[in-house]
Amino acid sequence: MSSNIRVAVVTGGNKGIGLAIVRDLCQQFSGDVMLTARDVARGQAAVQQLQAEGLSPRFHQLDIDDLRSIQALRDFLLKEYGGLNVLVNNAGIAFKSRVVNVSSTESVRALNNCSPELQQKFKSETITEEELVGLMNKFVEDTKNGVHKKEGWPSTAYGVTKIGVTVLSRIYARKLSEQRAGDKILLNACCPGWVRTDMAGPKAPKSPEEGAETPVYLALLPSDAEGPHGQVAVPPRTARTSFFCPTSSLASPGPQEWSPTFCFLPSGRHSLSNSM
Repeated sequence: MSSNIRVAVVTGGNKGIGLAIVRDLCQQFSGDVMLTARDVARGQAAVQQLQAEGLSPRFHQLDIDDLRSIQALRDFLLKEYGGLNVLVNNAGIAFKSRVVNVSSTESVRALNNCSPELQQKFKSETITEEELVGLMNKFVEDTKNGVHKKEGWPSTAYGVTKIGVTVLSRIYARKLSEQRAGDKILLNACCPGWVRTDMAGPKAPKSPEEGAETPVYLALLPSDAEGPHGQVAVPPRTARTSFFCPTSSLASPGPQEWSPTFCFLPSGRHSLSNSM
């Protein structure tokens, strides 16, 4: 297959927000959209569902906890497309052009409940990927040993994982700016809001389709866009705007510490011109 064909990959795309992101990208992205899932049967069933809607996603198996599975997808993308244009990490996992990590504002609450020492480490502008991995591993071990509260951790594993996603986004954005500035790769995290998923339950106010709007907006930033980069998009109370702030600011919120900017989006589904 010609490497001139552009490709967008969505991890965890077989249900919920991931499936809604795939659906929107199939309608708006100029190129192939790759739905990935750990379970082949469920992934293929999701593809068939979208095909019944008149869409044409492709499927590739991906288990983000299996290095061989990740390498298999990498090799496939290199062979079929020569690389990757858009990556939406919905399953919580580089590539070219646009990277979107789906996180949560739960990271703010979790960080506020960490000890001052841990907060300082997570907020550090020089924190490395290795240091972040060490902190995540320490949380796991402290929890196993029943000493996580004593060691300054909050009592929410989900919140700590979202701290990790948000901080890792900042680390990778910094690396891209330092090492690959000429490639114009924009990396951002986002919170889709409280969405009706298996995890959030049926009482959440937002549909998966509404939750997909901000990730899809970030994925479809035009080729000449210089930002946002290294930021977190937080959906506001209305459907008309998405709110951006630097990931370091999200880790340490407070109006005295940062000047927020707003990106105004059309209400309802986004339909952005995209010529990446």
